[in-house]
Amino acid sequence: MAVLLTVATLGWSLVANLVVGDRGYVLRNLAATALLVWLASAAALSPADLGLAPEALADGWRWGRLVVVAVAVAVAFAAGFADRLPPVAALLADRRAALPFRDLVTAVLVRIPLGTALFEEVLFRGVLLGALLQHGSVPFAVGWSSLAFGLWHVAPAVVALRENDVEPRSRAGQRAVLGAVLVTTVAGVGFAALTLASGSLLVSFLAHWAVNAFGLLAAATSQASPTSEVGR
Repeated sequence: MAVLLTVATLGWSLVANLVVGDRGYVLRNLAATALLVWLASAAALSPADLGLAPEALADGWRWGRLVVVAVAVAVAFAAGFADRLPPVAALLADRRAALPFRDLVTAVLVRIPLGTALFEEVLFRGVLLGALLQHGSVPFAVGWSSLAFGLWHVAPAVVALRENDVEPRSRAGQRAVLGAVLVTTVAGVGFAALTLASGSLLVSFLAHWAVNAFGLLAAATSQASPTSEVGR
């Protein structure tokens, strides 16, 4: 199940990002999330295996609130020193963050939590991690699911480069794609650790949402500031 799910997941990432695009993004990912939970149930994975046990929600919420605050502080600190951190400056200069206010609010409150964080956490830290833990050690399960999460971001990185007028096959583009895979693999390890420590997928969901949402807000603020070197 883990092998088939990984192959299907990476294949879908290519199709969704490079062929389908944004059409029906939130709705299709909500449908996919429901399908994943159903498949996991059919494969005899319990709610606890998926990090969805009701009794673990309190711990997930308690951990999650702390993680959201920590992410907010980390993003603010990194943005404040972007002129000394070229990778952060590059992220803040992403043209996709230049959204009208209404679209920015929709992205933070709808697209990111329901279309991205929920689907990806159920997929990688819920079903895939839970399936791997049935037949392997914790390091193996965390490593596999996190690497799959990193490879999942190859296609989105290609899309982001094209939208910022960078050729993905160029040396700079290849470095950016590799960097995206490495960063998201490490993030996957962190999200998995949070899920396993708390017993709840809620904490990794909140962490994932916070990273994406606060990162987008930081980039949008940077590009909107007339005095920002990054946004010029």
